[in-house]
Amino acid sequence: MKKVLIFYAAYGGGHLSAARSIKEYLEDHFDDVDIRLVDCMKYVNKAIEKLTTTAYNEMAKKVPWAWGKIYSKSQKGPIAQISNTSNKILALKLNKLLQEYEPDVIISTHPFGSQMCTVLKSRGKIHAKIATVMTDYAPHDQWLVNSYLVDYFFVAHDGMKLALEKKGIPKDKIFATGIPLSNRFLKSYHKEEILKEFGLQQNKKTILFFAGGEFGLRKI
Repeated sequence: MKKVLIFYAAYGGGHLSAARSIKEYLEDHFDDVDIRLVDCMKYVNKAIEKLTTTAYNEMAKKVPWAWGKIYSKSQKGPIAQISNTSNKILALKLNKLLQEYEPDVIISTHPFGSQMCTVLKSRGKIHAKIATVMTDYAPHDQWLVNSYLVDYFFVAHDGMKLALEKKGIPKDKIFATGIPLSNRFLKSYHKEEILKEFGLQQNKKTILFFAGGEFGLRKI
């Protein structure tokens, strides 16, 4: 039986949603897999995870422009250096889980999970295949730290595949699969029942606005 470890981090809900969708698909299509879903940041340090996720949520909701600046500057420079250094330290804690579970494949829907695993792989602590599922629509550099130790990259679209190739990642490592979605999006629904459930009128246009992460779906 193959062991699959799926890492995510709770900075918004998108990384978790993608991780759950991957787990759901593997469980539906393979009988010989054991799957674990783990919040990598909460596992290595609950205090840091609580502080950083709270800060992210508040900034994303109240001052998104500030979060945008941090996101942009975290690609290179002091913020990126702090992030990379802290992940090297936190990887030591993550190693405990990896040695106990001994996964054959590690899938990460957040860059921190991939970073910590590549640190351990570079030190010979683990030998599992590492797959990074990039839950963004552009290749932020944090996803590519120690990219030579990542076996597979799954990206949102062909444009991202080309961008990664330009950054020197071999094309046979990159797969433009789209961001993982729940199989609920593949089901058929009765329009009349949905309209009735949400109190919508059939003679008016209905616009659905999808927001990122945990900020959800709103009706306009």
